[in-house]
Amino acid sequence: MVTFPGSLDEVDAARAIELAGGEAVGLWHGDADLKGVDAVLLPGGFSYGDYLRCGAIARFAPVMSQVIARAGEGMPVLGICNGFQILCESHLLPGALIRNDHRKFGCLDQRVVIRNNTTPWTNAYEVDQEITIVLKNGEGSYVADEDTLDRLEGEGRVVATYVGNPNGSLRQIAGVTNERGNVVGLMPHPEHAVEDLCGPGTDGLGFFTSVLGSLAAS
Repeated sequence: MVTFPGSLDEVDAARAIELAGGEAVGLWHGDADLKGVDAVLLPGGFSYGDYLRCGAIARFAPVMSQVIARAGEGMPVLGICNGFQILCESHLLPGALIRNDHRKFGCLDQRVVIRNNTTPWTNAYEVDQEITIVLKNGEGSYVADEDTLDRLEGEGRVVATYVGNPNGSLRQIAGVTNERGNVVGLMPHPEHAVEDLCGPGTDGLGFFTSVLGSLAAS
C-alpha cells in the first residue's frame, strides 16, 4: 500500500490483505522503491489535499515512476477511489473521475455487479455476481468520450457497474481495467467490506483473495 499525504484508507487495505492471507507492505510516496512487492494498491483518501485535481499531484510522486514502470511489465495494481483517480491521471487507465452529479459527498453501502472476472483482482467472483461494498466519494463520477466507453464495453474492460447510479457515472461504470488486465481502478471500497463486524459484510474480500491466488499461480 502506498501512503501519500492525505491517504486515509491504507490501514484498512492492509488489514484486508492480511485477512485474505497476504503480507501487507507499506510504501512511501517519496521513495522510488517498491521494496520487492508482488502487487501494489493505491488507497483511498485525499492525496495532497486533492489540490489542482484529484490525483493530479500524486501522479508525479517518486513512487509512481516505479508503479507505472512495473504496471507496464504486468504487475497487478489496484487503485481504490483516490487510487482510481491517480491511475487515470497517470494514464494507466482511460477516462477521468469528476464531481458527483448531485454535487454532494456520498457515503453508503452500494450494490455493485462484477462484469469482468478475468483480472488478478476479480477472479474470485462470478461474472454478473452482485456484491455490496462501501462507496464514499465526492468526485466519483466516471466519464470518458463515447468512443472510449464503447471500447471499454466492447473489450470487456468494464470491471464493475453500479446497481442504480449513485454519482452520475457514465454507463454506471464503477471500475475499469487496462488492456492487459493487470491494472484495475475501482471507485467503491472493497477493503471496508471484509469483516462481518464492520461494514456491510465480507463481499469485498474477494478482491484480495483474487490477487493472492493469481500471484500464487504465476
